[in-house]
Amino acid sequence: MQILVANLGSTSFKFRLLDMEQNGQEIARGAYERIGQAGSAYKTHGDVIDVILKELKRTPDAIGFKAVHGGPISGAVRVTDEVLAIQERFSDAAPAHNPPYVAAMRALRDKLPKVPQVACFETAYHQTIPLARQVYAIPHEWTEKLGIRRYGFHGASHRYIATRVPEIVGKENSRRIISCHLGGSCSINAIENGKSVANSFGMTAQSGVPHNNRVGDFDAFAIRTLMSHGVSLDEIFRRLSKEGGMLGLSGVSADMRDIEKAAHEGNEQAKLAIDAFVESIRHFVGAYLVVLGGCDVLVFTGGIGENGGGIREAVCRNMQWAGIELDLQKNQVRGKETKISKVESGTEIWIVPTNEELIVARLTEAVLTAN
Repeated sequence: MQILVANLGSTSFKFRLLDMEQNGQEIARGAYERIGQAGSAYKTHGDVIDVILKELKRTPDAIGFKAVHGGPISGAVRVTDEVLAIQERFSDAAPAHNPPYVAAMRALRDKLPKVPQVACFETAYHQTIPLARQVYAIPHEWTEKLGIRRYGFHGASHRYIATRVPEIVGKENSRRIISCHLGGSCSINAIENGKSVANSFGMTAQSGVPHNNRVGDFDAFAIRTLMSHGVSLDEIFRRLSKEGGMLGLSGVSADMRDIEKAAHEGNEQAKLAIDAFVESIRHFVGAYLVVLGGCDVLVFTGGIGENGGGIREAVCRNMQWAGIELDLQKNQVRGKETKISKVESGTEIWIVPTNEELIVARLTEAVLTAN
């Protein structure tokens, strides 16, 4: 079975065609970035579909989507009208992700009507998080009847880290993993014995660590102050989801590469944005050291995590008390699976390029071959 995996970020469209009869061997891949940003040739994720299908020069046997928020749906399921409708209903909770995924699912169904589609929801991996770390301190009926709780996202990426790390360092040496997925979208995850036990995301993918243009954590009662100054509710949420995060903090760009360049040139606001980003990551790493009772392996993955040596160095700075000691020379690596901790470090520090697509392909195959 050859499976086309569609991985849509808020500003990216990555795809891979994998041959599952050859253990997920890659046949083709492609990536489109900065979608919808100034200067991009592609205004929406749907704009790139014709280009992708032309590049493939073949029809896949199935399409798997790294879907984000399905509310009550968890796990991997066939894409149906009902599944599309539920994703649309939860678009308010994932405004940067659900609409482009729904649009891509419909567009690909129109172009390839006989090819089955499977949605692999990012929340599934986090079902093992204890309830005390899922709930908000809100009226109980909001949790029970409306499903307002911390769901956790980036499930495919963190699941891959949970399976790959024991393969490279040994199961006994990787019982406690802190996975830092840093990119256009960011999250920190605590993994214990292969299971997710805490995630920095909350009810929506707008929460946790600051993202490229999404706010991250934000005090809900600050909304009243903004409204008292004449800012409408729609405008508040539009700006928090499209002009917040690293773009809002830096005033330069939503892209970390541009922000680091500006900071290097002396832009103080860009420097502050990087510092705030690092502090947020360290906040969650510290919390998860408590959750796990220490850390055996600290992993950096995602576009920034795999390539941002400066960010990795800043996150690990002065962490010797926790047994985390980065080797500055080894840290010069970009995008390669490698160990970057000092020999004497109590915690192994690794760069592990994530493979969300392989996880999605495996889940897609399982759904389509079940029974």
